[in-house]
Amino acid sequence: MDYSYPLLPEWTTEEMIDVVAFFEAVEQAYEKGIQQALFMAKYKRFKEIVPSQAEEKTLCKQYEKGSGYIPYHVVKLAKASEPNRKLQLK
Repeated sequence: MDYSYPLLPEWTTEEMIDVVAFFEAVEQAYEKGIQQALFMAKYKRFKEIVPSQAEEKTLCKQYEKGSGYIPYHVVKLAKASEPNRKLQLK
């Protein structure tokens, strides 16, 4: 991993950890798969920290630019999937 996660300085340490956990869940969906319910729990927490859709889009684009992983695709798949389904993107 040769990239950093997009974090904002006004977040608490706990919020930063939770945002990183969301981005790690995106990575997991691409690399080995993740259960839909687990991913959605991490996404829900991410949205508590980043409620603005514009800010979410900005952070996800920064992450995508550095990592090559696209959070939007994982979120879209997760929202359309059953809770017990494993999410896997390539």
